[in-house]
Formats: sequence, structure tokens, C-alpha cells
Amino acid sequence: MIETNGGKTSFLAQAVGGDWKGKAAVAMYLSDILLAFVAPWMFCLLYATVAAIWFIPDRRIESRIKHEQA
Repeated sequence: MIETNGGKTSFLAQAVGGDWKGKAAVAMYLSDILLAFVAPWMFCLLYATVAAIWFIPDRRIESRIKHEQA
């Protein structure tokens, strides 16, 4: 049975799985802190890259919804 209120068995958790976006964003933000002092232009570029990653919709959720409706 799928939980609707969250948790590891929720619909969203099953659709997203490993959540590479979240792990990548944390890693990029941590390296971004160091870059801010060394190369401010790279800081801006990496900061914008993280924002772009989250702007792109996750297709796994859409495919999971279609699978559940079929």
C-alpha cells in the first residue's frame, strides 16, 4: 500500500527513488561556498546551474503517475 502523507513508501518517494538532484545540489552548494572566495564568477555560474537543475521537471514522477493511472 502506498502512503499518501510521506515517508519511504509514499508515492513521491517511490517515484523519485535515489534523489540525485538533492545530493548533487548539496555537493554543488558546498563547493560553491569555497568558490565564492576564490573565483566569484564561478560561484555565480555554479549557483545558476543548481537553479537550472531544479527548474527542469523530473520525468520519473510523470511516468509513475501514468503507470498508476493505467
